[in-house]
Amino acid sequence: MKYLLFHLYFFPLLVMAQHNFDKAEKLYQQGQIEQAKNLLESVLKENPNHLKTLEYLGDIEGGSLHWDKAIFYYGKLKKLVPTDANYYYKYGGVLGMKAKGSNKFKAIGMIGEVKASFEKAILLNPKHIEARWALIELYLQLPSIIGGSEVKANQYANELSRLSAVDGYLSKGHIAEYFERYSEAEKQYKLAVAIGKSKNCYQKLANLYQNKMNRPDKASAVLQDFEKRKND
Repeated sequence: MKYLLFHLYFFPLLVMAQHNFDKAEKLYQQGQIEQAKNLLESVLKENPNHLKTLEYLGDIEGGSLHWDKAIFYYGKLKKLVPTDANYYYKYGGVLGMKAKGSNKFKAIGMIGEVKASFEKAILLNPKHIEARWALIELYLQLPSIIGGSEVKANQYANELSRLSAVDGYLSKGHIAEYFERYSEAEKQYKLAVAIGKSKNCYQKLANLYQNKMNRPDKASAVLQDFEKRKND
């Protein structure tokens, strides 16, 4: 009898929560973020540990630059599922963005956890490409006095090369561009274009010509080549 009463009371709530989640997910995918957020928050009240709801809310808050709220949602996900690499990656990402906007002393205290989060993502998923990209950027942006290192950035670029030739070339091009070795960056981006043939690859090369090498003619030629290949 008690089980029957429990079922009769809670089952409609579960059905309604699922209905609201499905509706919120559709709104989110349609770009109606605020409406999706309101529904997701109501779902979370009914089911505080609903993983996908927490992740969507983390994504929404991160996309709105509300770092503390995003950190809360991803942090909870890490605790609920400590074996999911993407939760650590996303947590490290928003924590890093908060550190970037904080004063230097506060930021220094956060860097270790940011780095550890990306490293944990790779430990849990050795093929995690995005976490390696994040670590490359971290080691490039950090001053050497607090851990910045071109050597470390190249280490992760080499790891990317073993996982994805295109990402390897793009990351090595990015590192060379960061240190103003534009001829080397051009070489790496051209290799990425030859293999990847994606819009991103072409755009990286075109941006290098346009913004760093003062060659708008070459930038235009690269983008024209992309359009031609796309239409072939």
